[in-house]
Amino acid sequence: MMRIFFIYIIMLLSFNNLVCQNSYKLASLKYSGGGDWYSNPSSLNNLIKFCNKNIGTNIIEEYDYVELKSSDIYGYPYIYATGHGNIKFTESEREVLKKYLLAGGFLHIDDNYGMDKFIRSELKLIFPNKELISLKRNHLIFNGKYDFSDGLPKIHQHDGKNAEAFAIYNEKRMIILYTYESDLGDGWEDQEVHNNSEKTREKALKMGANILDFVFTKNN
Repeated sequence: MMRIFFIYIIMLLSFNNLVCQNSYKLASLKYSGGGDWYSNPSSLNNLIKFCNKNIGTNIIEEYDYVELKSSDIYGYPYIYATGHGNIKFTESEREVLKKYLLAGGFLHIDDNYGMDKFIRSELKLIFPNKELISLKRNHLIFNGKYDFSDGLPKIHQHDGKNAEAFAIYNEKRMIILYTYESDLGDGWEDQEVHNNSEKTREKALKMGANILDFVFTKNN
């Protein structure tokens, strides 16, 4: 028991050190189940460049793909997951992800349309006693570097449902953000991929900047 406790302490110090340095790397999650985890390959690079230029971050511009198979994930304070379909973790992967999140890590799940029912069932297996909580419009994540007082922006229409942001907390700290029916990642991608207007892309990038600013400076 004491060994596990000390491992958690070391992990927490590692995350704190990464953020204090203000120079860190982001990662995108590679998962099983048949869903296209590789969607939106230019998204994170564009978001990172936008944040470094506009909100004063110093994030390494090239991101990595990570799997839930080793302690390598502890080198990334923010992990992004997206896709259109099924997402499935093994029992050992669920345990790795749970430990990472409870030790100070952060997972942002961005529904690219079609992964909702799959990710909800996986999250319930990982945290059976925790619920996805809908974030209200006055949450700090919508009132950071940029004003989103109307809540999560709608980037792509899909079914025409309202865009919503949900979160899972460990005590007072947000450990998972789930952005649903918004498709932020498509808005972060290179313009020619989806032919989004510059206004739409800017809206998506500003919301992404708010998310990263929240994760690294306000989430405690």
